[in-house]
Parts: sequence; structure tokens; C-alpha cells
Amino acid sequence: MKKITVIDGQGGKMGRSIIEQLKKQFPEQEILAIGTNTTATAAMLKAGADSGATGENPVIVAARDSDLIIGPIGIVIADSLCGEVTPAMAVAVGQSKARQLLMPVNRCNHLVIGCNGLSLNDIISLVIEEVRKFL
Repeated sequence: MKKITVIDGQGGKMGRSIIEQLKKQFPEQEILAIGTNTTATAAMLKAGADSGATGENPVIVAARDSDLIIGPIGIVIADSLCGEVTPAMAVAVGQSKARQLLMPVNRCNHLVIGCNGLSLNDIISLVIEEVRKFL
């Protein structure tokens, strides 16, 4: 079984939504939730993640061990998510050998060009389809 890690910050809404859909589509798949803060981690655990952790070191460890990492594009940009992503987190995820599914989020001075008009539900549907191909 592949090791899937979902990383999110702020309130964890995006991570929560991803985990809910992953568990609906792939109920037997184990999912690790890592929040950049405790609120995000709690939201993802409530959504059905099998385990969770918070902070920089869990991101670094998971980036080493995961087969698939899912999260907002900010997880590979130092100081993104309004400062919640440390440089060490961004480097760990960016250099990970895991396949990375990065979702466009246009907040905190980062604008992804060409993704206008996609709702969170549209983005999540695309992520689920990519996970299906990967598994």
C-alpha cells in the first residue's frame, strides 16, 4: 500500500476536504495528515485521516517516507501560508522523491497564473483522479 501524506495549514479546510474524498474513494488507504498548526491537523483528523502530526519535523520526516504528498502549492514555498511554511519544510517537500500533487491557492502574495475559475471542488476532483492513476 502506498503511503499518502496530506499537508495543510491555516484552518485545514483544503486538507479536510481532500481527506474526506480520499476516504470515500479509497477507504482502505492509510492517510497521514500533517498540519502546519494544530487547527489544521485537528480538521484533517476529524475528516478521517488515520494519523496526524503538527509542525516542521513531521513534514521533514513524512517527506522522506511518503510515496505521495498532497497539499497547497505553498508547501514548497518558504514563508507561504502566511508564514506557516518554514524554509526547511519547503525544502523537504520540494526535494522529496514522493510524487507531489500541489493545488493552486492564490493567497498570501502567491498567485498561480492559469488556474482562474477552478473551484475547490474542481481542484479536489482533479486531485482524486490523479491519486486514482497513481494507486
